[in-house]
Amino acid sequence: MVSGGRRIFSEWLGTAFLLAAVVGSGIMAQKLSGGNAALALLCNTIPTGAILVVLILVFGPLSGAHLNPAVSLAFALRRGLSWPLAGGYILAQLAGAVTGVLAAHTMFELPIWQFATTARAGTGQWAAEFVATFGLMLTILGCVAKTPSATPYAVGLYITSAYWFTASTSFANPAVTIARALSDTFAGIAPGGVLAFIVAQLIGAGTAVLLGGWLWASAEYKGARQKPVIGGQTG
Repeated sequence: MVSGGRRIFSEWLGTAFLLAAVVGSGIMAQKLSGGNAALALLCNTIPTGAILVVLILVFGPLSGAHLNPAVSLAFALRRGLSWPLAGGYILAQLAGAVTGVLAAHTMFELPIWQFATTARAGTGQWAAEFVATFGLMLTILGCVAKTPSATPYAVGLYITSAYWFTASTSFANPAVTIARALSDTFAGIAPGGVLAFIVAQLIGAGTAVLLGGWLWASAEYKGARQKPVIGGQTG
């Protein structure tokens, strides 16, 4: 059995790598795209989806690879994760997310501490974050209930897709949202937009938990609560 300390450390390290990939690929994309926003977004999307698959495969057997406070809260509500451990996960995810952003800035020789100026607000953006997180949680819950081995690939593919079909480019993760406010780069979000994004994400996750309990109300779904080999982001 994996100790609580190793599980929490895994959440910190996994989330740090996730944000290093999200922000770092955004910086690289902006440098190389020649001002083509669509190309820059594509170059940001592919590494994000790919790293999610890798991180869930690596850290899933250790911590479940939540990498996302909304996911940890959802599994605590489903009684698949104790509340004290969920609290440890969330703190580790927040710290890891900030660490990943600082690592990306260091690698690209940018100022370490920044505040984003890219405004992301409005009804469309908030609705997009609700949809993005709702869909992510349904993807996780459905896979864990029926095809757990497919979860890493399903999550990576979902986020890759949601980058493009949501107006917000699918943050779908409170830790990611907070950390991206600390990067005035392609992936940034102005601090004033963070709270509304997180509220929309948590409502989306909660709605998915309620619906998931009805869609997968079988013994398999109930049993899967004890085996949360899952992941979460985003874009």
